[in-house]
Amino acid sequence: MKIINARLRHKPELYTVTIADGKFSAIQTQQGELAAQDGDTDAGGNLLCAPFVEPHIHLDAALTAGEPAWNQSGTLFEGIERWGERKPLLSEDDIRSRAMATIELLVQNGVQAIRTHADTTDPSLIGVKTLCAIRDELKDKITLQVVAFPQDGMMASAEATRQMEEALEIGCDVVGGIPHFEYTRELGEQSVKHLLALARQYDRLVDVHCDEIDDPNSRFLEVLACEAMFHDMGARVTASHTTAMHSYDNAYCSKLFRLLKNSGINFVSCPTESIHLQGRFDTYPKRRGVTRVKELRDAGMNVCLGEDSIFDPWYSLGNGRLLRTLDFAMHICQMMGYQDFASALDFITDNSARTLCLENYGIAVGNPASFILLDGEDDYSVLRKQGDVLLSVRNGKVIMQRRPAEVMTAPWITPPAFARH
Repeated sequence: MKIINARLRHKPELYTVTIADGKFSAIQTQQGELAAQDGDTDAGGNLLCAPFVEPHIHLDAALTAGEPAWNQSGTLFEGIERWGERKPLLSEDDIRSRAMATIELLVQNGVQAIRTHADTTDPSLIGVKTLCAIRDELKDKITLQVVAFPQDGMMASAEATRQMEEALEIGCDVVGGIPHFEYTRELGEQSVKHLLALARQYDRLVDVHCDEIDDPNSRFLEVLACEAMFHDMGARVTASHTTAMHSYDNAYCSKLFRLLKNSGINFVSCPTESIHLQGRFDTYPKRRGVTRVKELRDAGMNVCLGEDSIFDPWYSLGNGRLLRTLDFAMHICQMMGYQDFASALDFITDNSARTLCLENYGIAVGNPASFILLDGEDDYSVLRKQGDVLLSVRNGKVIMQRRPAEVMTAPWITPPAFARH
């Protein structure tokens, strides 16, 4: 396969990219636009980009909004209640059909790697078993990591703790947690230390729903970061949500950021979910309730963005488009300067790949030929236009291709020059 007239991120030239045996074999600059020969794929000046990575979603709960009842208050805690009512209806066929439909939606939108959380507080562990089976079945088509996630709290009962270990025995890739939902602060701290011990015992990654609350006194992030630092695990540990950071005072954050930087942990923000769920106890002014994405990034920490939910008890919208999530984040987190735009795709590509500890990721000679072609010439134009994913290739094989929509314009309308590209 040879792709001509392609643009690469942060580079002004056109490129020819050659693929052989499922790997990038050559990446060469062009002197100008080339005419396509037989077998060539003409990128048409569009952006060739590393695949999108979805670092935080709940496939076991996807597509269940309103079953058996809607989350009327819009709060995180009612969402957990509604999910508790849906659990008895779970079956392998139910989870499989919804998860596969959601994965297909993500693939259609350029995603080639997914980290999904699976509820371990369901006694049957049917979500864990089904998602691990899907992961193994699709391993040649998509990268899927399964998090053992104790939705109702790991320390809620001895059974909940045992089921976490059983989920890891079944084969979950990542150890999860939810310390702010435990009954007491002491139990929350105990859960963090226990889940990191499990990660060391089973040699797994860590991804914790951490301080997903507006309470400024919810400070389990410092416990997670300390434990990761003391055990030299930072690169393998992720703090998801951390929305309480939105409510921390700046003096505490100044101290906290030093710890976070030293720990080397990763962060996932889910801005569409957080802007919807947080601030629910406020009148006015209302908090945005999204973690300090811009400040974490500017401090040199690894931050990425996820959707979290697609049509489930916590979030009744969602469409698999990480570019939509990125668009929300740029607005909500006030990252609207040109330099913010110029590297915006990092939040849903390189940063997410680093969070998932993906190896050989990116467009480089010798790496697996996995990439997407985006409608736009750079990060800014793709973000501004919400450019379609035109092509998705994994290990040199096409897994998705989209024909650009044809738009008929009234003859008396002449679009401005910037809109013709």
